[in-house]
Amino acid sequence: MSLIVQKFGGTSVANLERISNVAKRVAKTFDEGHDVVVIVSAMSGVTDNLIKLANQITELPDKRELDVILATGEQVTAPLLAITLQNMNYSATSLLGFQAEILTDGAYGNARIVGISANKIKELLEKRNIVVVAGFQGWDSSGNITTLGRGGSDTSGVAIAAALKADVCEIYTDVDGIYTTDPNVCSKAKKINRISYEEILEMASLGAKVLQIRSVEIAKNFNVPVHVRTSFSEEEGTMVVNEEPEMERVVVTGVTYNKNEARITLKNVPDQPGIAAKILSPISDASIVVDMIIQNTKDSGETDFTFTVPKAEFKRAMDIENRVAKDISAKEVAGDTNISKISITGVGMRSHSGVAVKMFTTLAKENINILMISTSEIRISCVIDEKYTEKAVQLLHTAFGLDKQ
Repeated sequence: MSLIVQKFGGTSVANLERISNVAKRVAKTFDEGHDVVVIVSAMSGVTDNLIKLANQITELPDKRELDVILATGEQVTAPLLAITLQNMNYSATSLLGFQAEILTDGAYGNARIVGISANKIKELLEKRNIVVVAGFQGWDSSGNITTLGRGGSDTSGVAIAAALKADVCEIYTDVDGIYTTDPNVCSKAKKINRISYEEILEMASLGAKVLQIRSVEIAKNFNVPVHVRTSFSEEEGTMVVNEEPEMERVVVTGVTYNKNEARITLKNVPDQPGIAAKILSPISDASIVVDMIIQNTKDSGETDFTFTVPKAEFKRAMDIENRVAKDISAKEVAGDTNISKISITGVGMRSHSGVAVKMFTTLAKENINILMISTSEIRISCVIDEKYTEKAVQLLHTAFGLDKQ
């Protein structure tokens, strides 16, 4: 007997018919003799509608109250699935985040999990209950409801799997696995059968929408095998596992893109020690995540300092930096939301040369200008004009032989 954690996304539980299909899949796993814990997202579109309701009152609703609102999406789905299973004569119990003892920090809207006691879950499993947990949510040490950010149900699923020492965490989505790139952008995209934690960690951070980055971090840290698959068929998906020797034979595993970033530049900043900290500390204090950073030093003793933030945080970040600019005597703060980040990823990059040159040459041949560059051992990212996104993805997918895999 194995312990299997199954997480179902919003499209998998979009209506009662799909919830019924999920119940049948869960029941089949249970009937095979496994213990089953199910993590559910809100029904498709519900979270966005809840945000719109709050935004009709104010553009910047109080983050604590917004978390209370958003947590209701999963609060509906979990008991609906439990009721469906009960109607099929299975013992099923739904739990909200606080009942599942998911303790988080107090960063509303993007809380991080501090620990999961899971005592109630274990107690129900011992009685052969199917446990259905509302994903995306937890509570902080003061008893406030918190949410884990977009895709947070993935994090809930993997974290609970880690806490329970589950044999596998199955992530069910509307796609049948992880692809070499977005099939909606490139028709030649291929499904990847096995991928390393490190590769998918990079891809998730770079815009791949199959898994939330924090869920991959937890899976890697606690060695949780993750099976990404579709809820609409029995087809095997993609296994996310530790790196295997044959993975290095492939130079580039995938091409990703992210249109949800914005660029901010402080121009003519005094080039002196501590200036970067003065620019970015207020951003950090506001819990805004910074991605790429570039500093261009000039002979005049000044520098241009550029960084990227999530597009949803652009207005708030610009307000902060306009205040910072006055304090540090920067000449101007410029912003650009019409950018896209294109990335190639693969553990094979460690042992192959010329990868960056090939990427830059491929883009240059089509007159696609590179605005920013960042790299890691297994990843190269370029910021380009947003209008070239799809074309760049297709060109790189072909250039690195992913069309033929």
